[in-house]
Amino acid sequence: MSEAPIRVALADDQALVRAGLRALLQQQGIEIVFEADDGQALLDALQATPVDIVLSDIRMPGMDGIAALEALRARGDATPVLLLTTFDDADLLLRASEAGAQGFLLKDAAPEDLREAIARVAAGETLLQPVSTDAVRARYRYHADDAPPRDTFGKREVAILRLIAGGYSNKEIARSLFLAEGTVKNYVSEILDKLGTRDRTRAVLKAITLRII
Repeated sequence: MSEAPIRVALADDQALVRAGLRALLQQQGIEIVFEADDGQALLDALQATPVDIVLSDIRMPGMDGIAALEALRARGDATPVLLLTTFDDADLLLRASEAGAQGFLLKDAAPEDLREAIARVAAGETLLQPVSTDAVRARYRYHADDAPPRDTFGKREVAILRLIAGGYSNKEIARSLFLAEGTVKNYVSEILDKLGTRDRTRAVLKAITLRII
């Protein structure tokens, strides 16, 4: 007997984006139960139609993805939420994590990464690390101005910087990346040193400004 398909609610204000995601996910055996073009429409539909997971853009006019998430949790709905994001959303990621999001995914993630992320979050896992892409890795080079870092950054350091940008503690980062907490602390110290900053917030802001993340 085959497994039942994962039931997804899809929220995005752009019809073409929704159509593309729907076609992609249906090809991978995922059921799109309903679509919504803003947070309020999502909330209204969820009251009548439960799903396994919500896949929502963060940025939407009217009620955005974070406001919808906050309202969802406020009414006692624990449906897992996976938010689509970009790396210029550092403050939004922090707000979303505090509101109760189970995961974040880059909007240009590979199809197989999207499928895996949905399956993992629907199964109760937390996806703290946005999926890496070639497009983002290509931006590791930084501008020559604005006191550039003294060294380049490896993949592990960039992954940790992304999680710091999401507001996660060393303990949470260690659990996500399967590292010892002491190892993460060493990485963070090295990152701060390379960026020439003394605290995590300034490190994230500088890393974003220099397009390291």
